Amino acid sequence: MIAPELPGNPLTLDQWRQVEGLTRSLDPMQVRWLSGYFAGLDAGLRQPQSQPASLVAARRLTILYGTETGNAAELARTLATALADKGLTATLYDMADYKVRQLGQEQDVLIIVSTYGEGDPPQPATGFFEFTESRKAPKLAGTRFAVLALGDSTYEYYCQAGKRLDQRLEELGGQRLADRVDCDVDYEDPAAAWTAAISDQLASEAPAVRPSGTVQHAALAAPQSAYDKRNPFPAPIIENIAIVGRGSSKETRHIEFSLAGSGLVYEPGDALGIAASNDPTVVSDLLSALDLAPEATFELKGQTSTIGEALAHRFEITAATPRFLDYWALLSEAALLRQLQEEDRAGERSVFLRTHHIVDIVRRFPVQNVMPQGFISALRPLQPRLYSLASSLSATPGEAHLTVAPVRYSLHGAPRSGVASGLLADRAEIDTVLPVYVQSNQHFRLPATDAPILMIGAGTGIAPYRAFLQEREARGISARSWLFFGERNFRTDFLYQTEWQSWLKDGTLTRMDVAFSRDRADKIYVQHRMKEQARDIFAWLEEGAHVYVCGDAANLAPDVHEALIDIVAHEARTGREAAEDYVRSLQADHRYQRDVY
Repeated sequence: MIAPELPGNPLTLDQWRQVEGLTRSLDPMQVRWLSGYFAGLDAGLRQPQSQPASLVAARRLTILYGTETGNAAELARTLATALADKGLTATLYDMADYKVRQLGQEQDVLIIVSTYGEGDPPQPATGFFEFTESRKAPKLAGTRFAVLALGDSTYEYYCQAGKRLDQRLEELGGQRLADRVDCDVDYEDPAAAWTAAISDQLASEAPAVRPSGTVQHAALAAPQSAYDKRNPFPAPIIENIAIVGRGSSKETRHIEFSLAGSGLVYEPGDALGIAASNDPTVVSDLLSALDLAPEATFELKGQTSTIGEALAHRFEITAATPRFLDYWALLSEAALLRQLQEEDRAGERSVFLRTHHIVDIVRRFPVQNVMPQGFISALRPLQPRLYSLASSLSATPGEAHLTVAPVRYSLHGAPRSGVASGLLADRAEIDTVLPVYVQSNQHFRLPATDAPILMIGAGTGIAPYRAFLQEREARGISARSWLFFGERNFRTDFLYQTEWQSWLKDGTLTRMDVAFSRDRADKIYVQHRMKEQARDIFAWLEEGAHVYVCGDAANLAPDVHEALIDIVAHEARTGREAAEDYVRSLQADHRYQRDVY
């Protein structure tokens, strides 16, 4: 018996019933995909045996990235270009803009995601993680995936965000295209190898006949410039002054760079990257502990270099990493270091690394006759430091302003300072030239409309808000703005006080509430000022205001977040769960943005 009489129908009745049953279970998109599959299959079967072709139809290819500082976004664009060069079409999404309900329809998904703080996903990607790790997440039986995870090995939960996604996609039934790759802060080489391997693999599976590859940008690509992270611009310092009063318990500086002739452009909310050098005193102390002369030579990427120059300008020599721990444990054979290498000692290892710089480990567990080549191999490349820009190009053409509080502390009885902040505070005089570049931050932007803005920050977290108001003033935007600012003392620590007062006077700034925690016995912080103004804050939110938070990630950000939820719950007379949903909706609509560190 044959199937129903349709023109040219070659199927048996049993085959027809199977096709008919399958068809009833498919949605239109699946039908289109299946038709493409059979078309590719037919094309393959028609080719001579001497010209084998892949029997795999072209699969939809999606790249998702989650980023806090822009590194994952840059790698995602590089991956999309590499795939296009292989003739493959990929759609590129920022997780912040991705419609999560689409996940169940994906076929091949390539994920690049960084880890923020102690194992958290980047703040803009929070919604994507919440969905994929919830009961609402779809089954992914027909989905293949691969994950490139970025992180910092000095943290206990190294690359944890990438690990979480890799495990969760497998739990949902997804099939790995390749094993997850974890990258430290010197991610360039392993990321390039992963990109090449994935591109080659997918290209080898693609149909023999395919259209030219393209990159479909579902998210806005970062602007291109002649100067970037790999080729920074030598910018002279034109101003470097303290902006706290005499007797302040803090040290904060206002620093201006000239960008004249660079062609660099930036928007309020972006950051300036500084390729800093190490403190000469720290270099000298480390060389002395190693008993190495600065003129000692070694080979670095095919070129001869001196250990002194390399430690000064090319490698991280303060923060110790698991890589260095492994190396020094091998050389010193110290029992304590070997114990810290064990898998179940992750917490102890993290504490040890945070409380010991490299020189402290070298001094505590001395080794004779250390070879420069081996020592350098255990270090990470020196990474640029990012600072929120405190200026608008519209108001200060050709300049970039920063608000910097140098990191200073004592460790093992010796004073220590941050690599870049120490340089800027102690050794960068007027006309000092430093290599800089602009790091775009698409997740900390003024609204495209004239919507009201609520700016919440403490300490140097005030920097981008100075840029925001400079921009609005220069563009003649009269929309409402409200600043909540916190610091220690009113008399000494009211950063840019005269500027805020001037903007209040001319209406550029509508309202300002300040919290100076050490001016009274019961400490008051910005979250307390927010709760005092709960009714008006909620009214602004209901009227479309955008909320910005900038400052400390450990305390300020979570405290402000909780205050925001409490305000919504109280003013909307609703429960906590509904208030959390309200705040999540603000994040999803890009009306609640954070730049925390």
